[in-house]
Amino acid sequence: MAYLRRAATALVLIFQLHLFLSLSNAHNITRILAKDPDFSTFNHYLSATHLADEINRRQTITVLAVDNSAMSSILSNGYSLYQIRNILSLHVLVDYFGTKKLHQITDGSTSTASMFQSTGSATGTSGYINITDIKGGKVAFGVQDDDSKLTAHYVKSVFEKPYNISVLHISQVLTSPEAEAPTASPSDLILTTILEKQGCKAFSDILKSTGADKTFQDTVDGGLTVFCPSDSAVGKFMPKFKSLSPANKTALVLYHGMPVYQSLQMLRSGNGAVNTLATEGNNKFDFTVQNDGEDVTLETDVVTAKVMGTLKDQEPLIVYKIDKVLLPREIYKAVKTSAPAPKSSKKKPKNAEADADGPSADAPSDDDVEVADDKNGAVSAMITRTSNVVTAIVGLCFGVWLM
Repeated sequence: MAYLRRAATALVLIFQLHLFLSLSNAHNITRILAKDPDFSTFNHYLSATHLADEINRRQTITVLAVDNSAMSSILSNGYSLYQIRNILSLHVLVDYFGTKKLHQITDGSTSTASMFQSTGSATGTSGYINITDIKGGKVAFGVQDDDSKLTAHYVKSVFEKPYNISVLHISQVLTSPEAEAPTASPSDLILTTILEKQGCKAFSDILKSTGADKTFQDTVDGGLTVFCPSDSAVGKFMPKFKSLSPANKTALVLYHGMPVYQSLQMLRSGNGAVNTLATEGNNKFDFTVQNDGEDVTLETDVVTAKVMGTLKDQEPLIVYKIDKVLLPREIYKAVKTSAPAPKSSKKKPKNAEADADGPSADAPSDDDVEVADDKNGAVSAMITRTSNVVTAIVGLCFGVWLM
């Protein structure tokens, strides 16, 4: 029985090690800044604008924090919460810069993207931050398109966890005309216009053609998440879309919206089935959100689409680009990966086609093959990973038993 106790001890150690490694990769910017009351205002607005959620989900990030005195320079201007979000987005760099790296910049100067660059409000490179190592050991920061002015300097390191997260105290707020520009209120956000400007004109066109754009627009004030298929994905699907009935066309388009605001962090932490704008009564019209590390996928049982990026994030509206048109199982037959049943010797009734309800019989064969391959690949990968873990555990247990 002694070897069983040793094996059990080994399993406990493996679990504790796995838990430690999982927790060691996580960070919480709110807790980090809460340790110093001088950053309480900056910390408050990171949470109020939901930037804190975006910071926490990133594996590599640098936050340029400003103290309460520096924050008063923008709060006194009467900016809306959306403008403050854009300004503070300039202070979140999507790369790691610790104290040591600041003083080892190649050629003494570099530029790096901030989260403002991905908001859809940044024009050109107005979302990039210039970092310059000045003589005397000083480091200065400035918005790249603001005449390259270095308006703030490095004060001290607040928190560093190489190469995961770095929080640096800088002297002044970084801002630019683009970040300070008046931001439309939710009711002024015209979804179809946003889609057309962000490379989703094809999806915008079918929104208008079905009249579903009004439902999307009426939902914005209360919170709206839109999954926009790329123009190429919509173009490939159009022949099948045109064959649908008007009701199914509308339902399929509404299927690409959720009547709530869901940031990427929320999608990752809330895996499972979600309702859509097409959900009504017994018509579920839901799909499943899944994530694997940084990747988020939407599974409908007919097709699996991947979230490619964020096109617009201005709460209560957020728009994602996806690589495929979402096909609901209420319209298309769900893909079956089980082995086909043996052929029956009985002849098929002449009216057997009546069993296929409208467009359900039109499930695209190329998408079916793709989804089946994806699912089989996922199962195969899972089996392989499980086998590797089991092998490692057995090997470790055996080693402990021999000791």
